Amino acid sequence: MAHSRKYERNVGKRPETAVPVPEAVALLKKFEGAKFDETVELAVKLGIDPKNTSQTVRGAFSLPHGVGKESRVIAFADGEAAKAAKEAGAVEVGSEDLAKKILDGWLEFDVAVAHPSMMRHVGKLGRVLGPQGKMPSPKSGTVTDNIGQAVREFKAGKVEFRSDDGGNVHVIVGKKSFPPDQLTANVNAFLDHLRGMRHASVKGNYFVKATLSATMSPGILLTVAG
Repeated sequence: MAHSRKYERNVGKRPETAVPVPEAVALLKKFEGAKFDETVELAVKLGIDPKNTSQTVRGAFSLPHGVGKESRVIAFADGEAAKAAKEAGAVEVGSEDLAKKILDGWLEFDVAVAHPSMMRHVGKLGRVLGPQGKMPSPKSGTVTDNIGQAVREFKAGKVEFRSDDGGNVHVIVGKKSFPPDQLTANVNAFLDHLRGMRHASVKGNYFVKATLSATMSPGILLTVAG
């Protein structure tokens, strides 16, 4: 795959060995950037067995400084829960009617949350929302009794994550325009959260490899314990 000259110049600026998070953030911000505010992403290769479901890592986490944008959140709820979702800023609130709207092709949202009582309607959406990573799930905090709180948190940038078939976790940790201390705090907070999710059956190093990158930049290897 051919890369731009700017990308190749940035490759020449990055260290050949892993560096601490604050140093990686400082280097990333010095890279020649795009004309837009690039998204910063953390990728972690975990020492898990992806075929062992007990070792699967999945959840949601509120970064200390958010991700730099508001997410569009919809809510499956009725009654008082629906009222709470609307007050919290959900872009759409409904039940069977909202499920039908999605089945008809409407997908203009980033996160879907649901009250447990709504799963009879939400369950029909697996083939549509599953491949997009938008299917509500208790493990990710998107199926909950506290709909108002869930809408507020995900709207503010609470991030969902899940280990893939290779044992990798990818998560957005902010924007390149963030102050260095905020990016560093976001990365370290997520790594701490991930470290706390280690299953007892995992042997050896939990963090095999971690990389920090921006939308148009090469990755920088991080020194992380775990």
